[in-house]
Amino acid sequence: MNNLISVHPEARIGKNVQIGNFTTIHEDVEIGDNTVIYGNVTIFPGARIGSGVTIFPGAVVAGVPQDLKFKGEKTYAYIGDGTTLRECVTVNRGTAAKGETSVGKNCLIMAYSHVAHDCKVGNRVIISNASQLAGEVQIDDCAVIGGGSLVHQFCHLGKNIMLQGGALVNKDIPPFVKAAREPISYVGLNTIGLHRNGFSQEDIQRIGEVYRLLYLSDLNVTNAVKLIMQTLPQSVYRDEIVDFVVNSERGIIRSAV
Repeated sequence: MNNLISVHPEARIGKNVQIGNFTTIHEDVEIGDNTVIYGNVTIFPGARIGSGVTIFPGAVVAGVPQDLKFKGEKTYAYIGDGTTLRECVTVNRGTAAKGETSVGKNCLIMAYSHVAHDCKVGNRVIISNASQLAGEVQIDDCAVIGGGSLVHQFCHLGKNIMLQGGALVNKDIPPFVKAAREPISYVGLNTIGLHRNGFSQEDIQRIGEVYRLLYLSDLNVTNAVKLIMQTLPQSVYRDEIVDFVVNSERGIIRSAV
């Protein structure tokens, strides 16, 4: 520590934490062991940063939500173990709606991306440069978000998806798929991503069978789900996809194929 670094005496800093020059760490902050924080970072009250996290210059963690409903309530922003926040990433803390914003473990949030109040980002998620998440967005594990994407508030993006760069997302995206085009649409399975994450060819075939009925049967969503449940054998993937679709509040993306 030196006089170029401002760390509030009530901040709780773990072991072997490196803090660069011109970084400011406020009160009510917790930082886990072996975390690296480069220069010109600001960490506001309510930040809960895990172990082995890397935060690059210009990033701001636990800033006040950009939400007019926020009235100064005590809320939090969580950054999971092993996650990297690149240059100028902003992660706002939560509001009374959910009380916290959370980014999971081993994520990569690339430069100039924004994670708004009350978002929930899962583990091993990649959010590419200059992508913007509005409030209360949920992104499940192992999703990949292409650079410059804009995600509407309350949208839910399922696990293991691949979203094209520059996407405008205003509907929910079910798990295991690729989403592209304008308006954002289903364009197939995220086959490469599934292989990389340990899915077997049999797993991928079972997932594909569900989506063939959901998107290629010329049925509406309600009737397609009925057909899936009646004709396909029970599997964890069938049930996960159906559960996502049935519980979608914004409705799922349409098909472009």
